[in-house]
Amino acid sequence: MATTTKLRPRALVRASGGPRYAVALAVDALGTGLLRPFLLLYGVTVLRLSASATGIAMTVGVVVGLVCMPAVGRWLDRGARSTVVAASMLVRVLGVALLLATPAGNAWLFAAAALFLGIGNQAWPAAHAALVATVAHGRERDAALAAGRALRNAGLGVGALLATACLAGGTAALQALAAVTGLAYLAAAALAWSVRLHAHPAAAPAEDRTDGPAPRLRALLAANVVYVFCLNIPEIALPLILVTQLHASPVWSAAIFVANTVLVVTLQVPVTVLMSRFSRRTVLALAGVVLAASYLGFLAATSLGHGWGAPAVATVSVVCTIGEIIYAGSATALVTALAPAHVLGRALARFQLSTGFGLAVSPAVITTLAARGPAALWGSLAAATLLSATAVATEKDRNTRHNACPAPARAA
Repeated sequence: MATTTKLRPRALVRASGGPRYAVALAVDALGTGLLRPFLLLYGVTVLRLSASATGIAMTVGVVVGLVCMPAVGRWLDRGARSTVVAASMLVRVLGVALLLATPAGNAWLFAAAALFLGIGNQAWPAAHAALVATVAHGRERDAALAAGRALRNAGLGVGALLATACLAGGTAALQALAAVTGLAYLAAAALAWSVRLHAHPAAAPAEDRTDGPAPRLRALLAANVVYVFCLNIPEIALPLILVTQLHASPVWSAAIFVANTVLVVTLQVPVTVLMSRFSRRTVLALAGVVLAASYLGFLAATSLGHGWGAPAVATVSVVCTIGEIIYAGSATALVTALAPAHVLGRALARFQLSTGFGLAVSPAVITTLAARGPAALWGSLAAATLLSATAVATEKDRNTRHNACPAPARAA
């Protein structure tokens, strides 16, 4: 039976890796927020690349970055924790250095910089989840993962706001933002490495270990590809629908994005704690139902036309964000609960592969479906998400641990 946990800030910080690690997460997120939303703009304005070349380079960087995940998983299964987190930050320092060294018009160096940034961005979630899973256990781990996401979204939001305020400085400001981002990554890597956390999966109690491979979790991973589309709804789908179909002011898109960020920061931990009275698999299936309902709500909202369409879309976006919060608070937590300690890294790497793939293909899928009309977009997303929720709810858990204690960890 699922057990609930309570909100205790100090215990939550300890379960999240400790104060130094929390500062590392905040600094890393702040640096990422300074540059990532404006990387395309950097390529176009500073390096004078075409928008298509810049976009292709960024997409290739994200997709090729996924290739590193099997190696990251094996590294984590050898017991590395804070070292992998620090490495994911350091490789982005190299990406920023290449970005600053790229001369105008050189698409290849920009692609190399995007690749290293992509490797770090793909490796970090699995490394962070493995570190938290080593420090915390049970529902406390779920709350710690949720707290990390809330902290990261807050840092990304603050960084993006600071960068927006600095954009009036032109290309020089963008180069300065890139340099500050590199320094932030370097400082965050030093802080994360100083935690010096190392797990010993082989030393876990016999009841927490199995001799088999990492659980396949095929239905969960396939469903996650569809679930993760919700992360691109506020950034891609809604601006596209509001501007091109409802002919609404871009202010609506900005307001929805800000509201999404604020809701995630403020509600991620409380909602995750509230849902801890149910099993993680049930909560993840519920997230799919909420998301599917929001997609149908968007379909109804867009039918209202220019006058009431935009306010209705903004209202439904709150429901979509709640679904996103429930999904984010249960998906990674479910993987860490199902995976035996000695293959936790590989399980998290597979999960990140499905997440990265979903994020990579969702812009193309969303724009293609949107071109065929609201019914094609929202109807298809709702049907696929409901099917995914059903698959999650009915998948059988095999060779997994239930209510397992964490693997012993060594921290300097």
